[in-house]
Amino acid sequence: MPEVQVSRAVDRAYEAVRSGIIDGRYLAGARLTEQEIATTVGVSRTPVREALRRLDAEGLVEFTPNLGAVVTTWNQADSDEIFDLRAMLESYGARCATARATDVQIAEMRRLAELQYRESVEHSAGHLERIGGLNSLFHRRMQEASASPRLVRALAGLIEAPLMMRTFQKYTLEDLQRSALHHLEIVSALEARDAEWAASVMFSHVHAARGALKR
Repeated sequence: MPEVQVSRAVDRAYEAVRSGIIDGRYLAGARLTEQEIATTVGVSRTPVREALRRLDAEGLVEFTPNLGAVVTTWNQADSDEIFDLRAMLESYGARCATARATDVQIAEMRRLAELQYRESVEHSAGHLERIGGLNSLFHRRMQEASASPRLVRALAGLIEAPLMMRTFQKYTLEDLQRSALHHLEIVSALEARDAEWAASVMFSHVHAARGALKR
């Protein structure tokens, strides 16, 4: 099979399993068999194996050659560590973005933050899914604005760990609005090019999410 086709097959298997874990279709502790995934996705077992290795590197599965993979189980210690790492890394990213973000990037983050705030106030049908998507996109745009490839790689397995993606399911209306207001304040700090302001709000923002998840 040509190299390009192999790469595409790996990407398809990777996205299928990753979305299944994040959406909760593959639960923590569930065993993932190469053959089952290969049949579901419509690829051979070789690209599935490579996809599982990639997911293992991101911490979403625990992969052992010849034995298969198991969806990672997250305990309280794991959760605390992830939030601590996120708080440090994302606040650093916000500090970098104040110096490196373009006006266009900042304007896009303001647009996302305003949409998220509107959703948090109106809370119409499907608002949690929309807020989750806007939140993820905001944080990705912040990473891009930091212009730090190392930071992006370090955060890859933290931002979209399953327990992070489902945080909003435990949010009260007050939590949702506070989260959106944090994003708006972070954007204001970027517009002012105030690194300490941006970093401190981002640090508080991540720890507020941890508090909501612990309820």
